[in-house]
Amino acid sequence: MSRNYKFHNPEGLYFVSFAVVGWLDVFTRNEYKNILLDSLSFCQQNKGMEIIAWCIMSNHVHLVFRSIKGEKSEQILGDFKRFTSKTFVEAIKDNIQESRKEFLLNEFKKAAKRSSNVKNYQFWRHDNKPIELWSNKVIKEKINYIHQNPVEAGLVFRPEDYVYSSVVDYAGEKGLIENVVVFTPYD
Repeated sequence: MSRNYKFHNPEGLYFVSFAVVGWLDVFTRNEYKNILLDSLSFCQQNKGMEIIAWCIMSNHVHLVFRSIKGEKSEQILGDFKRFTSKTFVEAIKDNIQESRKEFLLNEFKKAAKRSSNVKNYQFWRHDNKPIELWSNKVIKEKINYIHQNPVEAGLVFRPEDYVYSSVVDYAGEKGLIENVVVFTPYD
């Protein structure tokens, strides 16, 4: 990972997007999206990840978060990506209904061969440049971007109709991830 992809402020609020290698559409199955949900919840409960906004698309994830228990944001995200990478590969291998199993696993193997720090399968791309959010305006812009992503992709007409996003929390209802901290600006 380049120095440009570091989390420089330990108390900072960050926007990150991370994608599957080759932008492969893995998250078309709910069981794969649920792995992400469970992993994000684990990071909240055990690693001090405070989630402000999130969205799972077919081949990438958007997240606004910060570390609140002293663990570095970079470490939390790295652990999350390492764990989910292994979990997704195993889930794909074990899924008898996965018609793309051979194709996906071959793509992950090819990506690993091109990477100097991955042995067998590379699931996530390495270019998730964190952007520190430093003003209410920028925070609102990123949250809006995240929540509008399913609309822009043509998946729903209204953001609040997309289940795999924190937009439901922002609409005053309970979303799929517990304890999302809804951003309320002071201005």
